Amino acid sequence: MERTLKEALEHRRSYYALSSHSPVSDAEIEKIITFAARHVPSAFNSQSTRMVLLLGEHHRRLWDIVKETLRKIVPAKSFPATEKKIDTSFAAGYGTVLFFEERTIIQGLQKSFPAYEDKFPVWSQHTSAMHQLSVWTLLEDAGFGASLQHYNPLIDDSVRREWQLPETWELVAQMPFGKPLQEPESKEFQSMDERVRIFK
Repeated sequence: MERTLKEALEHRRSYYALSSHSPVSDAEIEKIITFAARHVPSAFNSQSTRMVLLLGEHHRRLWDIVKETLRKIVPAKSFPATEKKIDTSFAAGYGTVLFFEERTIIQGLQKSFPAYEDKFPVWSQHTSAMHQLSVWTLLEDAGFGASLQHYNPLIDDSVRREWQLPETWELVAQMPFGKPLQEPESKEFQSMDERVRIFK
């Protein structure tokens, strides 16, 4: 179902109860990722965001890596709850999008524009955030539910080794997605008077 941009943004939520079914073809999912990579803006047109789409066994392997990593640091008595959350929410979905930032691009900009040296890492995160929101909204518009997770930097080295990714790719976020099994809870909003000021 295609909505207007306003409708799509309004409808985007965090979905944690997911199934491993897909309302669209894998080719359509790939188009969403490449569309965002091409059209989402970036500071200085740096195009520093890198995305990895994991489907099938690759998706499940990611969440096995997360569990293997957490098993080493989460107390044994608490781990079953952690494992259940991962298995029934993130791993249960259809796929995962990994978001990275290419550090060499950021470093190159810092050298080329030293007056903004301290700003480029911040702007890099802004760039990644825009890609995350765009992919999240487009996936939901295609009939998926998704959420945004941050198991980095705990899993960074294992992820790079597993998929032979460049050392210069810095993992920023993980977005598991799948067909939603239930609607999210209602969302509360702060007063717009507190969040938006208008002068005219």
